[in-house]
Amino acid sequence: MAFFLVTMTHPDGEGWGRHVVSHVDYLKSLIAVGKIRASGPVEGLGKRAGFILVTADDREEVEQLIALDPFAVEGLIDELTILSWDPMFGAFADDPARGKTR
Repeated sequence: MAFFLVTMTHPDGEGWGRHVVSHVDYLKSLIAVGKIRASGPVEGLGKRAGFILVTADDREEVEQLIALDPFAVEGLIDELTILSWDPMFGAFADDPARGKTR
């Protein structure tokens, strides 16, 4: 397992409002199985945006998880970034998933 930082921006409007509950339910299901460690909205990207801290085997698994998100299925992700992350210090420094992407 490894850590990945995911950011996504979304268009405002009816589609977002119609699918936000299923999006949140999907994220909660990934939390329940240990794939998401933290998630929530962020400000400063100029649009509705969210951040997700994911643990997965590799980037391809993260891409598959995002592809199943109702926002992705409905075409409601404008921009997506997926970055591998090695939390050398702090709350995740001793986590078994740390440093596995290198």
